[in-house]
Amino acid sequence: MTEKITFYTNPMSRGRIARWMLEETGVPYHTEMLTFGGTIKEPAYMSINPMGKVPAVRHGETVVTECAAICAYLAEAFPQAGLAPQPDERADYYRWMFFAAGPLETSVMLKALGFEIPQERLRMAGCGSFGDVMGTLEKAVSAASPYITGNRFTAADVYVGSHIGWGLAFGGIEKRQAFVDYFGRLAERDAYKRATALDEEAAKAMQAA
Repeated sequence: MTEKITFYTNPMSRGRIARWMLEETGVPYHTEMLTFGGTIKEPAYMSINPMGKVPAVRHGETVVTECAAICAYLAEAFPQAGLAPQPDERADYYRWMFFAAGPLETSVMLKALGFEIPQERLRMAGCGSFGDVMGTLEKAVSAASPYITGNRFTAADVYVGSHIGWGLAFGGIEKRQAFVDYFGRLAERDAYKRATALDEEAAKAMQAA
């Protein structure tokens, strides 16, 4: 697919997940930096994402929002990068990607906002308890294999790893050794280092402006 890719983001956002994924694909893309309270809510961008949130990716005439969807889309749009699941990897790939997009993100956000689900109402909450989420996530990354689907790095590792890395850095998740070890492996990837450097540079430029 040769259509132009435009990446809409802010370096202090979940856009870092999509940036890492774009760097993993190895395809060229154009970055549009948006400002919170400014260009992110202007009509030009609201026509891309009516939520007025980042990230978003425009690939030709196709627009994709939501980080998990962006990761899955790019993996399939650029199969040469080897980031989409093989048939025997699909179950774990989709299971843990959607676990991170659902129970993990929800429980971490509730905790950050100071909300605690009453014990008697846990059945109503799809995310369950924070403790259950941490325990389940720990099992997912504690297997003998180094990655979510086994011995091969995929887009699911970009998405799950981003949540773990961000959570470790800012205290959103518990600092369990399994999380530290898993993210440590991912942080050594060249694409992750490139993406981080680009976002750090962009953050400094925006602060100086």
